[in-house]
Amino acid sequence: MTWRKLGLIFTPTRGHPALATHAALPVAAPLSGDFVRVFYSGRDADNRSSVGSVVIRLAERPHVEDAPPAPILEPGPRGAFDDSGLGVGSIVRAGAEDRLYYMGWNVGGAVPWRNAIGVAVGSVKEGRFERLSAGPIMDRDMVDHYSLSYPWVLQAGPRSWLMWYGTHLAWGADKADMSHAIRRATSADGISWVRDPVVVLGPEEEDIAVVRPSVLARGDGFEMWFARRGHGPYGLGHAVSADGISWRRTAVQMPAPDTEGWEGGAATYPAAFTHAGRLWLLYNGSGYGAAGFGLAVWEE
Repeated sequence: MTWRKLGLIFTPTRGHPALATHAALPVAAPLSGDFVRVFYSGRDADNRSSVGSVVIRLAERPHVEDAPPAPILEPGPRGAFDDSGLGVGSIVRAGAEDRLYYMGWNVGGAVPWRNAIGVAVGSVKEGRFERLSAGPIMDRDMVDHYSLSYPWVLQAGPRSWLMWYGTHLAWGADKADMSHAIRRATSADGISWVRDPVVVLGPEEEDIAVVRPSVLARGDGFEMWFARRGHGPYGLGHAVSADGISWRRTAVQMPAPDTEGWEGGAATYPAAFTHAGRLWLLYNGSGYGAAGFGLAVWEE
């Protein structure tokens, strides 16, 4: 059993100024048949990020069927928590609507950025979303002191929502250096969250950061795919849990990045999804999505 890499699937085309470069943080949501809509974060000339999407047909040779040029969500108004951009977290069906959970960010002062978590509501099928509020649903507080990052949300029951998200434990000596881990929160409605102060997955050995959790309920428990890095490029990791709280890293071999080509020696920002009975994995290479995103499929 292993991951089979299918190569680079989408490259940003400079078709719209808000999505001129990068296709980072890809997340898939099902449409009909073999089609999925993949949401991603693109950047403008000032490095501000917006959310775009493409429709992909999954087959032995997955390919882009439609690439709407306009962004779905652009940075918020000046002073808002997301005035510098949005990073895609996850997509969840909630009754008659879809929710897009994302990380909004501001340019920082003493540190490069400060992030919070927001949500937009809309339709995956129509490719449209609007902010639920100009404000975040989770920001820094007495549990998360410094900065938050990409949320992954699952609805476990009618009044049971689960979130795994990134949090800074500390900033490092270098301006962009940090200790970053993953925490968990619960909610009855997916909007108001109660945080668990316990770190559920933290840096190990030479890691300084574990980020971008992607969680699926599988079998009798949960599986998580995440990105990790020390003082070199990002790589991918995998962990399992019976309850979503206590996680154990596994030795499952993740897609190893090629040093040449679009991956450039790095693999990051994983997002797993199932379709037609198969397990798929979207991810970025070096440059945080500068070349676009790729796809792998799990081979039993």
